[in-house]
Amino acid sequence: MKELNRRDALKAVAAIGAFASGGCMDTVKAESNPGPPSEPSTPLPLQTKEAFVNPVQKVEALPPQGPWPTRDPFLFCVHHNDHYPAGNGSGGPKASLGGRNIGSDFSHKDNWSMYHGQKIAGFPRHPHRGFETITVVKRGLIDHSDSLGAAARYGDGDVQWLTAGDGINHAEMFPLLKADGPNPTDFYQIWINLPAAKKRVPPYFSMFWDLRIPKESHGDVTGKKTEVTVIAGPLGEAKPLAPPPDSWASQAENHVAVWTFEMEPGAQWTLPAGEPGLNRTLYLVKGTGATVGGTICGERTLVELQSDLSATIVNGESPGEFLVLQGKAINEPIARRGPFVMNSWDEIREAYSDYQRTQFGGWPWKSVEPVHGMDPGRFARRGQDTEVPT
Repeated sequence: MKELNRRDALKAVAAIGAFASGGCMDTVKAESNPGPPSEPSTPLPLQTKEAFVNPVQKVEALPPQGPWPTRDPFLFCVHHNDHYPAGNGSGGPKASLGGRNIGSDFSHKDNWSMYHGQKIAGFPRHPHRGFETITVVKRGLIDHSDSLGAAARYGDGDVQWLTAGDGINHAEMFPLLKADGPNPTDFYQIWINLPAAKKRVPPYFSMFWDLRIPKESHGDVTGKKTEVTVIAGPLGEAKPLAPPPDSWASQAENHVAVWTFEMEPGAQWTLPAGEPGLNRTLYLVKGTGATVGGTICGERTLVELQSDLSATIVNGESPGEFLVLQGKAINEPIARRGPFVMNSWDEIREAYSDYQRTQFGGWPWKSVEPVHGMDPGRFARRGQDTEVPT
């Protein structure tokens, strides 16, 4: 089975009649065989040249579009960075949709896409089973609606962590609320697997509001700053918010980490060593590249790191943005098709059958691409309980 692709995942839904209405930048130039790692171009603190061991195991360019390579326990990671125009007062773009394949628009025409949205950009009603989604929003707003009747509007630094578990329908729409200017949307969506024992747990979602997510500021010897956001997995003195109870990340011995950080031009920071035997991947998302553990890496690059070695990062000549995904591998068979990730093909067939029969609770919303009004206030509502950022 080819690598899971979010576009293919949603297309597969249409095949079972579930989808009623239906992550983009320059290619990185990289040598296919970069040869042995170069020696550090910047002196590494607390390490002599003789003692230095390069933590870099692999370097490759990120694809120009679509999902990025990930390692167990992660299944998928995509970066959506869209420069949407002014809104039309109903949440959609105040711009012509001509020249787009509406219903499946991944064109990035004029630096934005509608994705599977017909009138509102985003991902209308679609099901999931057997894994979790972590949505990390840097800028913009996302409206969540699901088959359990829960709703949320979050963004501008917030994170949603959704355990699909036994099965859920949800929509992720990008309402364009500003009518007098652009509506940039910039976020990561990460899929993390569930072990077999947890694939059929009840669905559950958590909201991590921006002000509650731990952040740390580090200055190097020249005073240049690195700002780290700790979404999952402790880092230094920063202790993250609790992940959903059935998540692979909820067990400390799995050492799951999701960290983002931004570096000033020329800033230097050392990613601390972790436990041995973990899958640790560093993504250079924005900027002009960096030196990682002594290896010069170009812009938009994936770097696989040895988890029990520290990695000193020296940023390039422009502000840099980075993402780290880390965790102990689940090491179970994976069968995945479209929106379902299980351990066997019999379980995949069962997931499709169950969805046809139950619709995973149906759809209590009037539209398959619902938005929650034009008030920019963020919230999460589950039944009678409403939560707002604190």
